[in-house]
Amino acid sequence: MIVLSRIDSRLIHGQVIEAWLPHLKVQRVIIADDEAATDPLARAAMALAVPPNVEVQMRPVAEIDYRALSLDPVRTLVLFRDVSGAVHARAHGLPNGLLNIGNVHAGPGREPVSQTVFLSQPEREALHDLGASGMDVVIQSIPNERPTPLA
Repeated sequence: MIVLSRIDSRLIHGQVIEAWLPHLKVQRVIIADDEAATDPLARAAMALAVPPNVEVQMRPVAEIDYRALSLDPVRTLVLFRDVSGAVHARAHGLPNGLLNIGNVHAGPGREPVSQTVFLSQPEREALHDLGASGMDVVIQSIPNERPTPLA
């Protein structure tokens, strides 16, 4: 079962490892990212960062069976580097549920939405479309922080 889908430019890092994994009692992390899936150094570093009792899979966004993950009893966290990854996943079977936006780096054409999330107008529109399609889209860095709906 997918317990959380999260957009986080940093993918695996302290907030995810120290806060989200134990809070959600995650048994498996799926890193849905084309770049990480093909970078041996990134794959090794991220796999080493996660506790040994948590399975880690890194695969291109388009090669993941999101519907099967949602039906599987293993508690799964799905991580996307960017909004486009989540949009693609939704179009290919990512079910309704919580879409957490944790960190999206500043960049050209992006404006601050929170202290840790910077979005372009097309990204905002895509996230609003995901919300309209039935996903619960919130901004939340760590579990004990109050989630802010992306409204």
